[in-house]
Amino acid sequence: MARITYIEHNGTEHVVDVPNGLTVMEGARDNNIPGIEADCGGACACSTCHVYVHPDWVAKLPGIDPMEEDMLEFAYQPDPSRSRLTCQLKVSDALDGLVVQMPEKQI
Repeated sequence: MARITYIEHNGTEHVVDVPNGLTVMEGARDNNIPGIEADCGGACACSTCHVYVHPDWVAKLPGIDPMEEDMLEFAYQPDPSRSRLTCQLKVSDALDGLVVQMPEKQI
């Protein structure tokens, strides 16, 4: 299990425990965290689960695969160094302490 901090665009923080094997997106969905819409349900077919990863965590995450990279082009104000799709981040003990911030909106 990993404790993940989700920060809304307005600064409101939600700290939740997410079971291993779920995605960061599923953790947000299952805990009713606003700001991650996940319209495609986690199929990496949209960009509505886009977040900015805290700088301390960028290098600790697995690399971005080409499909995620393509979908990030459709995200609202993507940051080439910090943007990720939460549906592509599988939760494990290694993600304990992860901090992500939602953009102003999802598109």
